[in-house]
Amino acid sequence: MSVSMFDETLPRGERDGVGLRVGAIIDRGGEVLLLELPSTGPIRPTRKLPGATVEPGESVTGALIRGVEEETGLTVTDIRHHVGDFEYLSPAGKPVRRLHFEVEVESPGPVVLSAHAGYVWAPVDGDDLSVTSSVQKILDTYRELVYP
Repeated sequence: MSVSMFDETLPRGERDGVGLRVGAIIDRGGEVLLLELPSTGPIRPTRKLPGATVEPGESVTGALIRGVEEETGLTVTDIRHHVGDFEYLSPAGKPVRRLHFEVEVESPGPVVLSAHAGYVWAPVDGDDLSVTSSVQKILDTYRELVYP
């Protein structure tokens, strides 16, 4: 699907008091890129998909491209699938909807991190990806979509 198709069908920025965030599934031959948050204690933090907050007036596509580049240094060349969404409350108690997409990147490396402690290329069918249950459901949907 072309990048502009998503901009025609999805909202910009915050809508109806719900903040929008985007997450990118970057697949390298059956492995997905997961970012590791800094750890300050004995409990290993969960991993996350690259992404960004959709700023007011910004398109979903623009936020997705910007977020991947800012967090990983990788350049998005195509958006392939809208995989799914989930909602949660931000630390400030505001509702957030996170939209997830499979994206193509110019090259899967080198990954250059800006705000994360590390990254892994994890098998999409792995048992312990160390992600939240919501992200695990998105990855399960992705696996069923792409690797039936």
